[in-house]
Amino acid sequence: GGGGAEDLDIKTPSISTLGFRPSMGIPNDDTVSIERGKKSGDPWVITVNCPDKSGLGLDICRTILDFGLFISKGDVTHVLCELELNIERVKVTTTPDDRVLDLFFITDNLELLHTKERQGEAYERLRCVLGESCISCELQLADSHHEARKRTSSISPAVAEELFASEYSKKECHMQALSADLTLLKKAAVNVDNSLSPSHTLFQIHCVDHKGLIYDIMRTLKDHDVKISYGRIPEVTKGHRDIDLFLQQKDGKKILDPEREYFICSCLKMEMLHPLRVLIVNRGPDTELLVANPVESSGRGRPRVFHDATLALKKLGICIFSAEIGRYSASDREWEVYRFLLDENCEYQLTTTSARNQIVDRVRRLLMGW
Repeated sequence: GGGGAEDLDIKTPSISTLGFRPSMGIPNDDTVSIERGKKSGDPWVITVNCPDKSGLGLDICRTILDFGLFISKGDVTHVLCELELNIERVKVTTTPDDRVLDLFFITDNLELLHTKERQGEAYERLRCVLGESCISCELQLADSHHEARKRTSSISPAVAEELFASEYSKKECHMQALSADLTLLKKAAVNVDNSLSPSHTLFQIHCVDHKGLIYDIMRTLKDHDVKISYGRIPEVTKGHRDIDLFLQQKDGKKILDPEREYFICSCLKMEMLHPLRVLIVNRGPDTELLVANPVESSGRGRPRVFHDATLALKKLGICIFSAEIGRYSASDREWEVYRFLLDENCEYQLTTTSARNQIVDRVRRLLMGW
């Protein structure tokens, strides 16, 4: 496609102030410029000028979501994110002598992990964070046995039905009754107008803001081969966003098929209502926290879910006995599933419904940036 420019207003700790507007007079060469806001407190402006492509907005949002968050203190997952190492799967186990063995299955965005320089950088950063608590740190190529186990262990049909449901179940709505956010989330609206532009379909979105909202919208549109030509994404007003997007199909035409239009609107509403799934279940005699999110059509998972979920549990004073990340297919799509086996030795009675509701609510709130 031809060259395109995106002006992005960025304000940490989230991408909630991201906005697109036309940019004129920028050279055709690929450029990225960062400018400080005009006044104190104004968001920074990142201007990206590069050839257009389907999913460009999603790629930009992913990068912002990866690096635009304020982190008050590092941990291992934050270091890996800074190093542009994607966590594909994790196996965390507490040994009988109270030591922890963490296995991170990672891929390198820079594709340089085979070099000694890149490995040395990773070792140095990890040891700096872990300090004297680190007994050993090794980096090696995963063998075929580990690759075969990349998918998550089985989930019972009853749990899968609730975890991957397209809408909140009655049980989950009852669980979240403590949070007024659910009522607001269900009021999300998507209106379509084909009369304002001869070559574009206008999607007008009204919804509650959450961390990664623009990412969720971009991901959904990319998965349906829809391109954003231009749009308006203003500041948050009373916790809500009103977004205007002028869209075209992959062939450059408007979206005129009523069934396709309805399907895209339904998918957008579902992502605004239910971008992340959080559930606590029994796993034998133990208690397990499940967090699930859709995988992009490119095969990449949502950024920082593992980091945010573990941070939420840390703030609650709940230790993780073991953790896994894997993939699961359901509802005609692939999901990334995070499974945390919780340590019973905490201030919460994990077997009670009230305690589980509080944990789910706190974890979901941190994941959503509320």
